[in-house]
Amino acid sequence: MSDMESNIVAVERISEYSEIKNEAPWSIAETKPKSTWPSKGEVLFKDLKLRYRAELDLVLKGLTFSVKSGEKIGIVGRTGAGKSSLTLGLFRIIESAGGSITIDGVRIDRIGLHDLRTKLTIIPQDPVLFSGTLRTNLDPFDEHTDDALWSALEHAHLASFVKELPKQLLHDCSEDGQNLSVGQKQLVCLARALLRSSKILVLDEATAAIDLETDELIQNTIREEFKDCTVFTIAHRLNTVMDYDRILVVDDGLIVEFDTPSTLLSNTEGILFAMAQDAGIVRYH
Repeated sequence: MSDMESNIVAVERISEYSEIKNEAPWSIAETKPKSTWPSKGEVLFKDLKLRYRAELDLVLKGLTFSVKSGEKIGIVGRTGAGKSSLTLGLFRIIESAGGSITIDGVRIDRIGLHDLRTKLTIIPQDPVLFSGTLRTNLDPFDEHTDDALWSALEHAHLASFVKELPKQLLHDCSEDGQNLSVGQKQLVCLARALLRSSKILVLDEATAAIDLETDELIQNTIREEFKDCTVFTIAHRLNTVMDYDRILVVDDGLIVEFDTPSTLLSNTEGILFAMAQDAGIVRYH
């Protein structure tokens, strides 16, 4: 009975997976966007609602805002406010329960998932590396020259480290990059993002687990190399987004503040001001 009880868990898991709905089509010929899309990086969120499962409450309760081409948007809020849910909606990891997201005039819920996701780049909080060479991790589809890879590594502040490795670009990365530090793995992800040259970049608390020095390197690269890209940064450290164009403050699935950092910090009753106080950013008071 004890064995059966423990083994029945496997049956439950198989049953659960068999009942999961398939994702949307990989590509839809009728609505396939042009190869140059998106050329500007303008994003419009219109009354966006999200929930994780049909029986659960909404985690985003109708977000409406627009982002201009090349704008740098910081997304902040308390834990559980709905910050990461916003990026899940952008990549359609979760399909919207209402409203829409439009990129350069194209509604993303009307195109294939592959057509959407190949045009967006994300640097996640937990960097993803695969077993194989460093070159394969940087350029898994072998689309770029070695010169392009070295240029990306230079901009990601990793070139000097890679040059010291015996095999350089052919350095073997263990599973999940366990033979690299967390900071180095994050810089590999940054170099990968540089190679993709996407018009829209998302950083999902990408610098939360790394030291301040590496964080500063990443932020400097984003300011210089992604200056013509639209950037969404879910911020763990407020300092990283204080020089952004605008800051979106989310609370309980709703937008409570959205303006330039200086405007929001001038409101001593506002949420961002309170968060800045907690973080000890006294120079902005």
